[in-house]
Amino acid sequence: MCLILLAWQTHPDYPLVVAANRDEFFARASAPAGFWSEAPEILAGRDLQGGGTWLGVTRRQRFAALTNFREGGRQPADAPSRGALVADFLAGDSDPQDYLEAVSRNGADYNGFNLFVGDGRRLGYYSNREAGPCWLSPGIYGLSNHLLDTPWPKLSAAKAAFVRALEQLPASTSFFDLLADQEIVADMHLPETGVPLEWERILSAVFVRSPDYGTRASTLLTMHRNGRVTLVERSFGRDAAPLGEVTETFHSAATQVGA
Repeated sequence: MCLILLAWQTHPDYPLVVAANRDEFFARASAPAGFWSEAPEILAGRDLQGGGTWLGVTRRQRFAALTNFREGGRQPADAPSRGALVADFLAGDSDPQDYLEAVSRNGADYNGFNLFVGDGRRLGYYSNREAGPCWLSPGIYGLSNHLLDTPWPKLSAAKAAFVRALEQLPASTSFFDLLADQEIVADMHLPETGVPLEWERILSAVFVRSPDYGTRASTLLTMHRNGRVTLVERSFGRDAAPLGEVTETFHSAATQVGA
C-alpha cells in the first residue's frame, strides 16, 4: 500500500472514509478483497506470498491499513511480514492502544512501515521509523511511504482532491478519479528517499505505472454512522489494465462508528 487518504470523524454521515492505492510488484501473487474463509469476519485483500494484507475491515468495525516506509539500501529479506500486522489486528480482539504498544515494542524487528488501527471509537497510528504510537483527533490525514502527512507532492494533491470528493458522498466517482491520477511530478519537487531518480519519478504519481511494478488495487472504504460499511476495490494488472471490481456492503454488529 503506497497511498492512504483518511477522514476520521469529519463528515456528518461518514465518520470514517478511506481511499487508498496499493502498489506492488506484479509478480507478487495476491487475492482481491473478500471475506476470508478461515476468518469470515475479515474483509480484506490478501498477499498470497506473505499471507497478510494491506488494508481490511471487520464486521465489528475493526480497521487496519499499512504502507511501507521507503528508504534506500538493502532491506533484510528475513524480516517478519509487515502485512501480518494488519491481519493480526483484524483477527484479534486487542484494544487498539494495547495492540500498537505491543507492536512498537517489537518495531525494530520489521522493515520500515506505517500502520493505522482502529475499532470505530479510536484510531491510532504508528511508524517504526518514529517514536511511539499516536491517537488521531478528528481530521483528514494522508500517508504515503514516509511519515504521516509528510507533504510529498502527490500526497498534497491527493488530499486536496479527497476533501472535494468527501463533499460528494455517497458518490464514489471522484475518489476513484483521484486514485487514478498518473501525473509525474517535476524533478525539482521530488523527495529524496535513497532510490534512483528514475524510480523517484515513477513513484511520484498517485497511480504508479511501470512494466514490473505499479498500482495493483484502488480501494474506497466508508463507514456510515448507522453502521453500514461499504468497501469497493478495483484491481489492476500490468499497463494499468483493469482486472475487476469488488463491492461488499454489510451492517456492523458493533456500536455505531464514532459513538
